[in-house]
Amino acid sequence: MLHVPQRLMSLATKHGGTKILPVIPQLIIPIKTALNTREPGVIVIVLKVLQQLVVSGEMIGEALVPYYRQILPVLNIFKNRNVNVSAM
Repeated sequence: MLHVPQRLMSLATKHGGTKILPVIPQLIIPIKTALNTREPGVIVIVLKVLQQLVVSGEMIGEALVPYYRQILPVLNIFKNRNVNVSAM
C-alpha cells in the first residue's frame, strides 16, 4: 500500500494539476478507504498525499471541497490526539 501514495506523489510532482484535476473524483474512494483503516500511520501518509495534491496544481484544493463530507469525519476522530505519528 505504501507504493501507491509514493507513485501518486511522483505523478503529482511530474504532471501537476493538468493531469490530476480530471481524476479527483476517482481518487476520493481510495483516499476514504485508506482513512477508514483508522491506522495513524496510514492517515499520516494520506494527509501527506493530500497536501502534495493540493500544491501540485491550481484548482485542486477547490476540486476537493465537494468531497469534504467524505474525507473529514474520519479525521475528526483523530483531531484531539496529541501523539506525534509523523515519524511512522
